[in-house]
Amino acid sequence: MSDDETANVEDVETQSMDPGTGIQFDYWDPENEVFWEEHGKKIATRNLWISIPNLFLGFAIWMVWGVIITKIQGIHDIDPSLFSFDGWGGLMGDEYKALLYILPGVAGLAGATFRITNSFMVEISGGRNVIAATTLLLLLPMVGAGIALKDPNVSFTVLIIFALMSGVGGGAFASSMSNISFFYPRKMQGLSLGLNAGIGNLGVSAMQFTVPFVMGFALFGGMSGAAAGGYYVANAGLLWVPFCAFFMIAAWLWMNNMPEHDVANTANSLKKYFWLEAIGYIAAGVGVLVLIATSNSDIFDSSFMGIVRIFIMVVVSVMTTLALMRYATPGPVKESLLDQWKIFGEKHNWLMTWLYVMTFGSFIGFAAVFPKLILDVFGYLPNGDPNPWYIDQALTYGFLGPLVGAALRPPGGWMADKWGGARVTHWATVVMIVATVAVGLVIVKAKVSETPEDYFVTFMILFMILFTTTGIGNGSTFRMIAIIFPRKQVGPVLGWTSSIAAYGAFIIPAVFAVSIAAKVPEYAMYGFAAYYISCLGVNWWYYARKGAEIPCGGVYYDRKN
Repeated sequence: MSDDETANVEDVETQSMDPGTGIQFDYWDPENEVFWEEHGKKIATRNLWISIPNLFLGFAIWMVWGVIITKIQGIHDIDPSLFSFDGWGGLMGDEYKALLYILPGVAGLAGATFRITNSFMVEISGGRNVIAATTLLLLLPMVGAGIALKDPNVSFTVLIIFALMSGVGGGAFASSMSNISFFYPRKMQGLSLGLNAGIGNLGVSAMQFTVPFVMGFALFGGMSGAAAGGYYVANAGLLWVPFCAFFMIAAWLWMNNMPEHDVANTANSLKKYFWLEAIGYIAAGVGVLVLIATSNSDIFDSSFMGIVRIFIMVVVSVMTTLALMRYATPGPVKESLLDQWKIFGEKHNWLMTWLYVMTFGSFIGFAAVFPKLILDVFGYLPNGDPNPWYIDQALTYGFLGPLVGAALRPPGGWMADKWGGARVTHWATVVMIVATVAVGLVIVKAKVSETPEDYFVTFMILFMILFTTTGIGNGSTFRMIAIIFPRKQVGPVLGWTSSIAAYGAFIIPAVFAVSIAAKVPEYAMYGFAAYYISCLGVNWWYYARKGAEIPCGGVYYDRKN
């Protein structure tokens, strides 16, 4: 290295010894092997291992409403006066079940919307600033939910507000992945991003395993409130408060900003962050308001129009977000955004978005509803009475699906490296189609049986296969994007596709709400299978077949841009 580079390296080392400053580096070059071995690796590792638990918390808090509504429904079944939500019409039976899907759906809608803004956060506000501030915002809805859920007469509107605020956890993925990519050399990008994403995704499974347990006793003493139906539902929110506080402080004290990001003035950087995050709140809020305003509209009475309404919500949220980012942001921020928005003119950006919704969108959507779907299918007899066999089976086994899907994401990337992304995606999609149709058929049998538990093992096996293929497909489609696009476009495309795919966390709960209200939950599975068939065709035609427009065979494809 030159004398100047040596001085810069020494400066980085000096800064890294002061954990209280979080100073932005003057020099960072992970591709320089001497710098990396002597200084970069240690700093990058520290930032990664603080980033991972913050992202873990983001996924856990984003998805916690699927467990909360499952427990609320069980309590309401025992005593209909608890969590009756009379302000929403005093609904009973299938209508009440359908209403509860709104909460994870709202969290899903908000999380996907926040991903759009978070895709561009790090370059504008700095990684350390973004991670710490995001975890602060995650703490707020958990404090609120912990207080609100102590009252079994809580307003459903209040829970909707906290579910929307929890969506910040869904947006965290985009900024977290972007941030870690700056710390590591290209040869380690797969491993570092795989660890960040894979362990972060495990937050869903860990939450589904832990929250049912802590709701069984007064974990926080008097702060847990009185038991409702024998359970302390408030613990589902309060559990995350100390963890958010600890890792928020850790991020602020021991993470760092990169030199290429103009964030030397921390106050100004945080202003930009909260400005963009406010856009996410507003856009998600608009979508939720439209959702609520149309809930009793005669136009959407039919199941078909109910499905149409779901996609209207997505379009409204996306367009509101993009419009606010385009016309309600300061000049320098706007210039950066417009430069990255050139991807919208790329056909393959839209095609890969279609495919990534299938993989990650299915994973996060099914993860959001899996416990409650188990309850709805196996917790009731054909006449609507509770099934005596069912005692919290959903909350006992619900964590397995997200665990399998998250764990198999890194192997999916490895398989794509070895055999080609499009080929792995092709066969993963074939299995998804078969498994989804089969789950629908099992639901048909279970819902008319006096002993629905006879079909439980088959249902679980099929859903584990489905989660397996969503995890593998996550890895393979992520790999395809790196092959299809020039290096300068990979980041924005990954951000955009992951943002839209995250709407699966809204679409899938909302679709199940419509189908369960119509007493045909199996139709939701058949509809997903039809969509997967379209993905199979897109992937085969453009990427997998011989003579495809862009053959994704596991090696970089030079597009000659």
